[in-house]
Amino acid sequence: MVKLTDNEFLDFVQYMHKNYGIDLSKKRILIEGRLSNLVEKKGMSNFSQYLESVKRNKEEITILINKLTTNYTYFYREENHFKYLKEVILPFEEKNNKSRILNIWSAGCSSGEEPYTIAMVIDDYFKFAGSQWKIQILASDISENVLSKAREGIYAEEAIKNLPESYKKKYFDKTNDGKLQVNADIRKHVTFKVFNLMDPITEKNKYDVIFCRNVMIYFNAETKLNIVNKFYDANKSGGYLMIGHAETIQRNKSKYLYINPAIYKKE
Repeated sequence: MVKLTDNEFLDFVQYMHKNYGIDLSKKRILIEGRLSNLVEKKGMSNFSQYLESVKRNKEEITILINKLTTNYTYFYREENHFKYLKEVILPFEEKNNKSRILNIWSAGCSSGEEPYTIAMVIDDYFKFAGSQWKIQILASDISENVLSKAREGIYAEEAIKNLPESYKKKYFDKTNDGKLQVNADIRKHVTFKVFNLMDPITEKNKYDVIFCRNVMIYFNAETKLNIVNKFYDANKSGGYLMIGHAETIQRNKSKYLYINPAIYKKE
């Protein structure tokens, strides 16, 4: 087993925080445990060699981030957010949004379960086929690996167990190997894009709702606040930010108005 030296640990912590906002300052055992075999398989004798290869190769950084973070998600996770979307946000938009354009961003979307659930909820409310609404759902993640899976929209039955039965029947097609694929009508409303939350948000369109759930748990307080402030600027007036129930926003340092657990609003 390749051992992680003190200097190598410090190099990893500084590189990941500076470039990706990920705080590994208390994750030494995790780094060594999850990467030691990988370093050996690559024929490298130390972690410094591996970090240098990561800096030179974008594909390597995707593998590294996948190793150090947990892409755990499923359809209809934290369902109170989807109920709030359907029972509060969408009725308000239907009544007051004269442009009939709805922009939603799923930041840190992992393998796609969250943005597809959002699309299903909106379709169930507006009925895409018969509506005059333009629904735009951007789904971003730092990992091209998980986005490739998300674009396919193919999942095991276990992943959809929390969805309403009507959604299971309406929005999925069986594949030849017994898995389930999100149908084309839902997939076409979601655009997947590689995006690092540490980078500037350059899209001109403001978002009615931003979902960034169970992503900021990897960031320290300063990085979280910086990202939350970026989201605030990217939200429309009256727009919402949904975060994970295990996450918090420093209310005395953020302009967001607290609405419900893990739901915030830009006034």
